[in-house]
Formats: sequence, structure tokens, C-alpha cells
Amino acid sequence: VDFIPNFDGEEKEPVVLPSRYPNLLVNGSSGIAVGMATNIPPHNLGEVIDGTIMLIDNPETTILELMTVIKGPDFPTGATIMGKAGIRAAYETGKGRIIVRAKAEIEEENNRHRIIVTEIPYQVNKAKLIENIADLVKDKRIVGISDLRDESDREGMR
Repeated sequence: VDFIPNFDGEEKEPVVLPSRYPNLLVNGSSGIAVGMATNIPPHNLGEVIDGTIMLIDNPETTILELMTVIKGPDFPTGATIMGKAGIRAAYETGKGRIIVRAKAEIEEENNRHRIIVTEIPYQVNKAKLIENIADLVKDKRIVGISDLRDESDREGMR
């Protein structure tokens, strides 16, 4: 790794800080500064490694070719990404809008139905979500809900 003088010329610093894999893509990042913000979603480690190898083997790889290996963000909370246009825009320009939707199942028991939410979008606070749904029920903006509770445990979200 090449070194250059630091800000005041007193010491030397590396030109780049190499890593074995693109850690920023795998772990994601979010932050706000003066006049700018960043929000990089996490990605699947295996897909990122395969994409890295693809780029090393063929530096002329296109975004569309890369997207056959790196399908898109991989959120730890699951949920469903709606469409690929936002992902492609983010990969091509650095800016994109990714819409994520919760996953739910409907269970029927004793002629009653239950909506069981099994996955929620990344960075959605579960307690706040339940509180917001309760407020909507209280204000009668959602009708037909007789009980609302968090049954999540080690087995997963419910």
C-alpha cells in the first residue's frame, strides 16, 4: 500500500485501507451530517463475495450482470423488497428508493382470522409499530381488530 503525507505533513498515512471484502456493503451504514445523509442497506456476505470475484475476473462487468449475483439488500429482519428499479438506480447512481413491505400470514381458528406479521421492514421499531396500529384501531381508522400483541420469541417474530 502506498503512503502519502497526512494533513500537516508530520506523518504518513496509507492511500487506501484495503480489506478482504467490501465490509461496508455487507454491514451497511447510515448517518446524517451537515447537508448530507447516507443510508447503505446491508447485503448478503456470500453474494458480495461472489460479486467481488466477478469484478476481479472481469472489471468491465455491468451493473445488470452484477445484479445476477448480488440480488439486492439482505435485511436481517427479512421483509419483501418491492421491485428492482430502486436497487438498480442505487447501484448505478448511488441514489435509489427501495420500498420494503412486511410479510404476514393469515391463520383461521374457530371461525376467526388472525393476521400474523412474521417479518417487518429493516429499521422499523416493532414496539412503535404496534403502538401505531393500536392508535389506528382506537381512532377507528382500522376496524375489526379485537386484540393486538407481540408473540415474538427465540423462534422468530410473530
